[in-house]
Amino acid sequence: MQAVVIIVSIVGILIIGWALNKVNHIVFSRIKRKYNGLQFRFLERFTSVVILVMTIISCFAVFGGIGRVWSTLLGGTAIFTAVIAFVAQDVVKDILAGLMISVYKPFEIGNRVELENGITGIIKDITMRHVVLLTIDTQMVIIPNSKLNTMLIKNYSYHSDIRSAIFNFNIAYGSDVEKAMQIIKVCVYESELSIPRLKSDGTKEYTSVYFTAFDSSSLRLTTTVYYDETTRSECLISDINLRVNKAFAENGIEIPFNYVNVIFPDKSGKAPEEIKELP
Repeated sequence: MQAVVIIVSIVGILIIGWALNKVNHIVFSRIKRKYNGLQFRFLERFTSVVILVMTIISCFAVFGGIGRVWSTLLGGTAIFTAVIAFVAQDVVKDILAGLMISVYKPFEIGNRVELENGITGIIKDITMRHVVLLTIDTQMVIIPNSKLNTMLIKNYSYHSDIRSAIFNFNIAYGSDVEKAMQIIKVCVYESELSIPRLKSDGTKEYTSVYFTAFDSSSLRLTTTVYYDETTRSECLISDINLRVNKAFAENGIEIPFNYVNVIFPDKSGKAPEEIKELP
């Protein structure tokens, strides 16, 4: 009879735990429809773990109390406790780091970030132990929370709904600089992926093109292109570069390339009669 009571109690506890976890998922699913923030994803997983742990502890309690079961598991040995603490320290560090990330939010879901090791991508998800990053080549990079929490992170979307990319275009000396600047501006304006920026007075405009440098074999023109956070930066870069390259070719704007003069002196020591140019 007592065995039946224990079995029924355990089944009841498991059903309650399953129901609480289901309710937890439904509640956070509705929250994330409006506020798909980093902290809500982490909190959902945290509460799921808490429900699971409490369910397991409650099941153990049916057999005669938490204290007796706990002492049985540990066996009263300090070595076993030390081993468990050593194994779990990375887990605890990752959970605490995930909590710090979700509270202070150095980045959000969908932000474009660049890590100090050069990895660039979009934040896709956060778990109790890891942050999931989608890289440019569509690979998923799984980074422990504790490592990410100590990294230097460049966030291109921090507290902003738009992102930006800087473009440098080099044209040959002797080219019509003002014409080239106008071509770049038109290409940016006509791109379906670029958007105007909002000025302090409430008006919108596209960034101007600037003549920024005299390089060794070219003139450098620079502009900043703004785009929506949902747009992949590589798509924008490819679109703008294709448009500018085509427009330069159609309007006779030369894009220079480096070349080397190689001089072959003859055996007599006289000045060379021929100079070969290598691209």
